[in-house]
Amino acid sequence: MRAVVVKEFGGPEQLSITDLPNPQPGPGEVLIAVRATALNRADLLQRRGLYPPPPGATCVLGLECAGVVRALGPGVTTRKLGERVMALLPGGGYAEQVTVSERLAVPIPEGMSFTDAAAIPEAFLTAQEALFTLGDSKPGQRVLIHAAAGGVGSAAVQLARRAGARVAATAGSEAKCELARELGAELAINYREAAFGSACREAFGGVDLVLDFVGGSYWEEHAKLLAEGGRLVVIGVLGGAKATVNLGQLLARRLQILGLVMRSRSLEDKTAITERFVAKSLPGFVSGELEPVLDRVFTLEEVRLAHERMEQNLNLGKIVLEV
Repeated sequence: MRAVVVKEFGGPEQLSITDLPNPQPGPGEVLIAVRATALNRADLLQRRGLYPPPPGATCVLGLECAGVVRALGPGVTTRKLGERVMALLPGGGYAEQVTVSERLAVPIPEGMSFTDAAAIPEAFLTAQEALFTLGDSKPGQRVLIHAAAGGVGSAAVQLARRAGARVAATAGSEAKCELARELGAELAINYREAAFGSACREAFGGVDLVLDFVGGSYWEEHAKLLAEGGRLVVIGVLGGAKATVNLGQLLARRLQILGLVMRSRSLEDKTAITERFVAKSLPGFVSGELEPVLDRVFTLEEVRLAHERMEQNLNLGKIVLEV
């Protein structure tokens, strides 16, 4: 099969397409003929040698896919040959075939394209976990979502609004802010032109939950902005992994700092996350309340261009590779 490999750690020029042996599904696994996959920031980090795959996972990039079930491993009972599915992966999405536990393969809603479906798993499962499992978001609460025009951010804005939250969003351009508003953000702040903390305090008086992709450099502003009992869910550390935290402030105002990672979770954890998504959010794609936000679709042969686009932070929504 054709697959994208990293020749040596570095920039997009290190990506190349090569032939690899076809994977074989093990017990409880299905083989998916991949029709589309999507980019994630983790792919860029792995390409640079900064985010190795978990033990036992393939070194081929790609944390999600959409395709057709082509083979069943021993003991598979919930998936069928020929079924259209999308799945969260530990790796391997940038390839013509990939194996995954049947418990992580989710049926694609009727009428949805493979390119749209490929943009769902990582973004929406991560956003749902951040908002509801860790963030305990409730109707009427105030939620600040950073990087709102990215994959996870655009998913989180939709999920939060659908659940009845008041949503503030940040993004790095007016076009990205406009996208956040279209998806349901009540307040969209261009962080290059305005201080998000001041804008949120003026509009909302504070926030109950923050979804944070930036990390250390935003901590002090978040600490001021969070209301009593507020939660900060850290999903990324693009602005640094370290911050000085006043523990007395956490105690006095009952603040919580929570970390979320998906790739290294156990199969049991990922199964539970997938089941929550199927029950709570998948119906929203059928009804039209939720939709994947696609930036651009590249071919597998254009993978370097796709990585360059994400690296330059040009994308509004998900960048997809058609396989």
